[in-house]
Amino acid sequence: MRGDGDGWVIDPDGSRYWGRHGAAGLLLRAPLPDGSTAILLQHRAVWSHQGGTWGLPGGARDSHESAIDTAVREAHEEAGVGGDDLHVVAALVTHQAPSGWTYTTVIADIDEPVRTVANFESAELRWVPENDVAELPLHPAFGNAWPGLRERISALDPQS
Repeated sequence: MRGDGDGWVIDPDGSRYWGRHGAAGLLLRAPLPDGSTAILLQHRAVWSHQGGTWGLPGGARDSHESAIDTAVREAHEEAGVGGDDLHVVAALVTHQAPSGWTYTTVIADIDEPVRTVANFESAELRWVPENDVAELPLHPAFGNAWPGLRERISALDPQS
């Protein structure tokens, strides 16, 4: 279903951003049996913007949605992960364009790596150990944001 946020924002330098009202994605974390943490990543379908790279389930914000609502909705649409199963712990603007367009990363926890169901926007969904995320070919914006996100995760989990 198309929302009123679907569409491109184009900055004066020609940079294109999906989501007329911004965009958001869900950084979903789950504990692994060895005590480490896994992150749910989406291998983006080849036809999509920056296709073939790994990032977070996410997408365009509709005018009536908060960034958290968007991230949870998109995770449900793209990965089959339900909002009732997760606990949101933080939301950070991880990219802001000159036009004012923003991407918000919503960090949430879930009790265990749940089964996922990929939609047509995904080549694959995978629970990736946090320490292995940077080894994948990441979506450029997610790759730029990942070091700061790891710092934020560490602040959320002072015992790690």
